[in-house]
Amino acid sequence: MAAAAILCSGVISLLLLGNCAVALCDKRLRDARLMEEGDSGRRNLIDNGLGRTPQMGWNSWNHFHCDINEKLIKETADAMVSTGLAGVGYTYINIDDCWGEQNRDSQGNLIAKASTFPSGIKALADYVHGKGLKLGIYSDAGTQTCSKTMPGSLGYEEQDAKTFASWGVDYLKYDNCEDTHGISPEKRYQNMSTALLKSGRSIFFSLCEWGRDDPATWAPNLGNSWRTTGDIEDNWDRMTSIADQNDKWASYAKPGAWNDPDMLEVGNGGMTTEEYRCHFSIWALAKAPLLIGCDIRSLDNVTFELLSNKEVIAVNQDELGVQGKKVNNTGDLEVWAGPLADNKVAVVLWNRGSSTANITAYWSDIGLNSSTVVDARDLWMHSSHSSVQVQLSAQVDSHTCKMYSLTPH
Repeated sequence: MAAAAILCSGVISLLLLGNCAVALCDKRLRDARLMEEGDSGRRNLIDNGLGRTPQMGWNSWNHFHCDINEKLIKETADAMVSTGLAGVGYTYINIDDCWGEQNRDSQGNLIAKASTFPSGIKALADYVHGKGLKLGIYSDAGTQTCSKTMPGSLGYEEQDAKTFASWGVDYLKYDNCEDTHGISPEKRYQNMSTALLKSGRSIFFSLCEWGRDDPATWAPNLGNSWRTTGDIEDNWDRMTSIADQNDKWASYAKPGAWNDPDMLEVGNGGMTTEEYRCHFSIWALAKAPLLIGCDIRSLDNVTFELLSNKEVIAVNQDELGVQGKKVNNTGDLEVWAGPLADNKVAVVLWNRGSSTANITAYWSDIGLNSSTVVDARDLWMHSSHSSVQVQLSAQVDSHTCKMYSLTPH
């Protein structure tokens, strides 16, 4: 009697195989061994069970940069709950750079900056957890962080991971500045990945390598998300450029491991409402992290409505976990699409040009058979169109988009 592990729908089941060699069993065993060999690195390094859908929350950097303190973080946690954003899925309150002292303490530990975080990070984590939310923190895979105001974690990975765990941290954004030792990003990030798994706490690992060494090709074995681009800026040209850069890596995304084209700029004032709608729609379709980057303590109604659209968020959080991508474009007129659970398809018609135009998504471009009949749900207008056949067309104004969920009959 021999024992063999067979992988079925992501779950390892132990089967006892007798002397009868069934062809189907043999095939499943071969497939299981191949999957195990290809996936062993991921299970060993980052099997933390987190990020089965893209992370949602808030990050301090885009709006506040280094001007942060514990009062701001507490008020942001309060606002996340009171506005209802927590209720639609935004969970993480992430502190970015500049939270720590310039130097480590006498035992080599990172310490919170006394002037801005006098209560310490553990007390802040307790406060955030008391709101039903999770706390994220920031460090760097170099000798200093990008602001050069506090130490990085290079050479201190295990010690820092244990510190974060002892504070109750739930999320680590790990940047890529000040590598003075000439060590490859993959190795530096692997060291922190291993350290987090040894820390005794499940901590979401967000790699911020900026896409320089094509992290999509190696980061799925190390973390839950990885930056595919440089920093976003609050303007149309940079946002659209980053969307294109991120798109090329779509096939690498999967539940537990996501491409990250950087945080949301929605609400920071550099784009129009319609441009922000496009930003949010494409990030949702592309299964990007939805990390709010504005001051949610003073949200206007328009920004809140953009960020809290449950139907758009549902596309991002769809359990199938397949990143949508650009499937057709004619100049600045683009069709983006991706499959959803239950055989549905999400579609964005995006006009990046300077004048109103008709944009058409043909079934052949979005993975539907030519004979398929669908009901089309407009996710921003919250209206439905029944029995649509062959194609979906709409007039789309300059720098705007339309977003749909298609349900086949």
